[in-house]
Amino acid sequence: MAGFVKGMDLCRGFYRDCVRGILDDCFPGLAYSAGLIGYGSDVLGYDDPVSTDHMWGPRLWLFLRECDMGLAGEIMSVLSHRLPCTYRGYSVNFSAPDANDNGVRHPEYVESGPVHPLLWIRSFGDFLTEQLGTPNPDSLSCADWLALSEHRLLSLVSGQFFHDGLDCAAVVEKLRFYPRPVRLYLIASAWDSIASEQAFLRRAGDVEDDIGSRLICARICERLMRLCFLYKGVYAPYSKWFGTAFGKLDIDPAIGQSIREALAADNVILREEKLIRAMVLTAQMHNESGLAAPVPVSVQDYYGRDIRVIFAEQWAEAAMSELSGTELKHFPRIGSFSQLAGLSDFSDDPANYRKIADFYRE
Repeated sequence: MAGFVKGMDLCRGFYRDCVRGILDDCFPGLAYSAGLIGYGSDVLGYDDPVSTDHMWGPRLWLFLRECDMGLAGEIMSVLSHRLPCTYRGYSVNFSAPDANDNGVRHPEYVESGPVHPLLWIRSFGDFLTEQLGTPNPDSLSCADWLALSEHRLLSLVSGQFFHDGLDCAAVVEKLRFYPRPVRLYLIASAWDSIASEQAFLRRAGDVEDDIGSRLICARICERLMRLCFLYKGVYAPYSKWFGTAFGKLDIDPAIGQSIREALAADNVILREEKLIRAMVLTAQMHNESGLAAPVPVSVQDYYGRDIRVIFAEQWAEAAMSELSGTELKHFPRIGSFSQLAGLSDFSDDPANYRKIADFYRE
């Protein structure tokens, strides 16, 4: 096998060199879109050789018009018999879905066909309904947006279409980022959460609770990082790729450096100093974003105590002040479920979206 190739490049070549010609020959005039979208580290561009053991390889989605879905079985049969057994050294044939492992499929090398490719045929409306609970992004309310998995939204907008005869990319573009009110609500929630613990890092450290101080520091750091994603208009992935994606954001490098130094600090004074620096820089991002009124940034004593803060609640209020007249004005400032570490299995399951949306509405 040749050296590792990124999955998106592999799948684009697989479509171009193998799938496209078969469709042109056997189904001339067929209107379709084909690409790699949704699940997978290869969609996000984070795949490496470790990723290749399951659900990775020459693969793609094939989207048909609803009126052509009756051809799906025939198309799959033709591809199964005509596709090669390998492409660029990687197996085109995959195992049956493992019922004990969430339907995961693994590459299985064979010397002759037919092959069982990692290829799915859907109408794009059905695909979006599976992903979002609706085929129409325009129908999503603010509560619906909050119920959607942020990682799933990222996996949709990170996808690529190798051929787009159905103009699916235009529909996906409507999901590019949260609508402005939802974005502001999430910003307000993050700042409010920071405000609730901003004095505790130092307080815990002063009573020699170093573990508690470190945990509080880490929670605030994560919220600051999430704010950076929100200000830059980029969806954050779930925890496995969160730090990787943060490192790729187009932000002042001093923010990441301050966060790293705060997390690494072995004494509470240095930890507080570095965390305050990260908070100041993130607050400046808010003021430069134009999303809400700017707030003067100053480091102050916390109500006369020897604890340094920026009074983060000011930025929460600035963001919430923009939501007058929206349903979000009265929502509790808890952010979204997918922003809570450890809840990704729950928040990423579309079967839970309606329950989550109803939670906000109620």
